[in-house]
Amino acid sequence: MTVLEYGKDIIVVDCGLGFPEDDMYGVDLVIPDVTYLAKNQKKLRGFFITHGHEDHIGALPYVLQAVNAPVHATPLTLGLIKLKLEEHDLVSKTQLVTHHPGDVVKAGCFSVEFIHVNHSIADAVAFAIHTPVGTVIMTGDFKIDPTSEDGMTDLGRFGMLGKEGVYALLCDSTNVERQGYTPSESVVSESLDRHFKGCKNRIIVTTFASNMHRIQAVFNIAHRHGRKVAVTGRSMENILKVATELDYLHLPENTLVDLNQIKSIPKDKLVIVSTGSQGEDMSALYRMAFSSHRQVEIQPGDHIIISASAIPGNEKSISRIINELYRKGAEVIYDKLEGLHVSGHACQEELKIIHALTKPKFFIPVHGEQRHLQKHAALARQMGMNPKNILIADTGSVIECTPKTCKLAGTVPAGKILVDGTGVGDVGSVVLRDRKHLAQDGMIVVCVNLSSEDGSVLSGPDIISRGFVYMKDNEDLMDAMKMIATHSLEVCHNRNISDWATIKSTIKGDLSQFLFKNTKRNPMILPVIMEI
Repeated sequence: MTVLEYGKDIIVVDCGLGFPEDDMYGVDLVIPDVTYLAKNQKKLRGFFITHGHEDHIGALPYVLQAVNAPVHATPLTLGLIKLKLEEHDLVSKTQLVTHHPGDVVKAGCFSVEFIHVNHSIADAVAFAIHTPVGTVIMTGDFKIDPTSEDGMTDLGRFGMLGKEGVYALLCDSTNVERQGYTPSESVVSESLDRHFKGCKNRIIVTTFASNMHRIQAVFNIAHRHGRKVAVTGRSMENILKVATELDYLHLPENTLVDLNQIKSIPKDKLVIVSTGSQGEDMSALYRMAFSSHRQVEIQPGDHIIISASAIPGNEKSISRIINELYRKGAEVIYDKLEGLHVSGHACQEELKIIHALTKPKFFIPVHGEQRHLQKHAALARQMGMNPKNILIADTGSVIECTPKTCKLAGTVPAGKILVDGTGVGDVGSVVLRDRKHLAQDGMIVVCVNLSSEDGSVLSGPDIISRGFVYMKDNEDLMDAMKMIATHSLEVCHNRNISDWATIKSTIKGDLSQFLFKNTKRNPMILPVIMEI
């Protein structure tokens, strides 16, 4: 999410979500903190969305509940946003405005121009935002694909803007570490065709649901080889519905079949397109691999094509699925060398083209980790940019722009809001720390009943272990813990300590010391006192 503010006007570009990191136990999604936007709601003129991937639209249903404003996007992107808003019952409350490349939208003092770019989803755009200070270009996620189904990135418009004068360029840095050019999507079509040719078994293809051009290619190739296509996986079904309704997908006649019909189709005449290229636990491919899919059972000889590359962090999940598929006798094709996937992001030479065409006065690398931003800054310096005119910002950084200067100027409240189930923001760092503690060391509960008259022990202490040790196999340890807790209670009683907080902390401290000394482990200890 990027916020542009001038005087009494604010516009927001993109509103994406992140996925939880390994230490975010139980967290489903990560969304941006919009405290600053909520405080400045009256200034907000609209959300402008570059394309329909989750990391650019996923937070909208949550953010629009806090700050409502019109959402501007291209038809397919808006179709995907609408699906999300329907789930949260927000469609009637939100103004959705459709635009096409070439359109210019007035939003307060800003004019936002939509520019066609290539990406791994159709209908992606960059923005040229004309501001009172100058023109700011935000590329969004992009690459330059001369053979793209929907036409090449509009380099002519970038060049014209460069001639008119570009104040600042905010450019995609995701693939800046890769030299050369990103291969064309047509490379994948050729590779898929090669694997379909002469195959006598059932083919299962898994890819990113949002990659319309690739799904179109699978349907075309299947039709050419006389195969029917069935689709499984919620996101794949949703995309298919939206894309066909909006005329982005043109399915060959009599090729799509219902998943319930697949048993009546010979295996050499069938293709199944599925979700799960990233090893997600609830995805269709995962359920097939672990025999929990209702309609599709993996059979020996199945030809499974994983047409995607692993997003960093997902490698282990994907490996588990691949191993399980092999165990069931399937043949899995996933090697990068097979040409079954190409990136949707620009490599070094494409980035240089954008820099050369736009000739920005100031440059702000975006999208990627710190190493990508630094590498992109180095690339800009190679292109002859003044190092003083390159800014690398962190989440929450404010960049102050005047006609002559562009500099970092403080911060605004920003960061990660965690979504767990229906709870938004109720899981904070303290809760996460407790979850981490429980996951690593387990928990011990000490229950004791005290007399309300003199504070003596009426029953207990009873020890319950969860995730620490199995109680039946460790009776000696349980007895020793019981003795330690009894001793702690006696000490408190003898000293006339009746304050529960002090009693609890004494039990906790003594038990913790004993357990660390004997087991080198540090479980969470929860004393529970009841007064009778």
